[in-house]
Amino acid sequence: MSEFDCDVLVVGAGLAGLECARGMAARGLRVVLVDARRSVDSAVHTTGIFVRRTLEDFDFPEGTLGPEVRHVVLYSPAGRPLALESPRAEFRVGRMGALYRHRLAEARELGVEWRPRTRYVESRRHGAGSRVLLDAEEGRREVRARFLVGADGAASRVARDLDLDENREWIVGVEEVFRVGDSDHPPAFHCWLDPRIAPGYLAWVVSDGEEIHLGVGGYAERFAPAEALREFRERVSAQFGLEGREPDERRGGRIPVGGVLRRIACPRGLLAGDAAGAVSPLTAGGLDPCLRLSALAVRVTAGHLAGDPAALAEYSGKRFRAKFAVRIAMRRTLSALGTPALAEAACAALRLPLVRPLAAKVFFGNGSFPDVEPASGRQPGTQAPVRALRGAPAN
Repeated sequence: MSEFDCDVLVVGAGLAGLECARGMAARGLRVVLVDARRSVDSAVHTTGIFVRRTLEDFDFPEGTLGPEVRHVVLYSPAGRPLALESPRAEFRVGRMGALYRHRLAEARELGVEWRPRTRYVESRRHGAGSRVLLDAEEGRREVRARFLVGADGAASRVARDLDLDENREWIVGVEEVFRVGDSDHPPAFHCWLDPRIAPGYLAWVVSDGEEIHLGVGGYAERFAPAEALREFRERVSAQFGLEGREPDERRGGRIPVGGVLRRIACPRGLLAGDAAGAVSPLTAGGLDPCLRLSALAVRVTAGHLAGDPAALAEYSGKRFRAKFAVRIAMRRTLSALGTPALAEAACAALRLPLVRPLAAKVFFGNGSFPDVEPASGRQPGTQAPVRALRGAPAN
């Protein structure tokens, strides 16, 4: 270690960065976690919807999830609803600030060095690792790291410096969060397929009885997000009892929708979360892929730094892209619904008895990011599979 200041430098303290940092520290690695924000619960970007498969496979600290959501209502541009109900709890909205704080506390207990208000500038090769330039409050400084983890979002600077693949297709989402206490509205996920306010994606209201998330998303070049959000809020405020209320929080950011990238690792580092494109191309859901890919990142990083020459071969987006082929095709279809008339016709088709199960499958299907068992099929020994994360702060 005399040549390096740390084993792993993790850039970005969202869900992916926090999961990677705490998992790698639990493996005995010396980890430094940096983020430009002053605290992990400021400037949250995600709505935080956890799907059933995630809820089945991972445990969450008490107080970090909202009530169960079993209902989805899909609205056409003319407001015609299609109501869908699942017999199971399909979604829960994460209280992301609380979850991030809890994960950071666990990481620090495991020895992770936390450096907020620290911006990644660039990195370059240094022996077998990297020399990383950081911009902190006390000024610029360099950190020598054996391995670099880019968990720095859809437009990753780490990906650029490691010469890894970069996201080329994304949508922009903006939303407002209202904390309403005990709401009269039953928990439900309401979404509008209307290209006038959400071109290529959806407008949504997620109401779980405690919080209401109201937002729009779409291709940035095809709409003005802030104006679209204002128009949508005016349309639905009376329906959800939000007239005259100011939001408690505003969120927004880029969401990659091109599928997991092919080249997401090299001997100097790897990408996780949105930086790796680990987001459903169709639904733009990224939390389940984030957790699963982060678990794999922990395992392969530990193996790589322990001298296993084959460890990083498992961390290849090429392994997973076939899983996203149908969703990428459906994303192309969704993005092509450029007029209200086309969107209205699509919604009418989904209400047909023979097609309605497709809508239920999109919202309630239990497929997401594939399980991340070793590609070679070999036994990982002490390298725990994803499900070993249940209920444990350490991997």
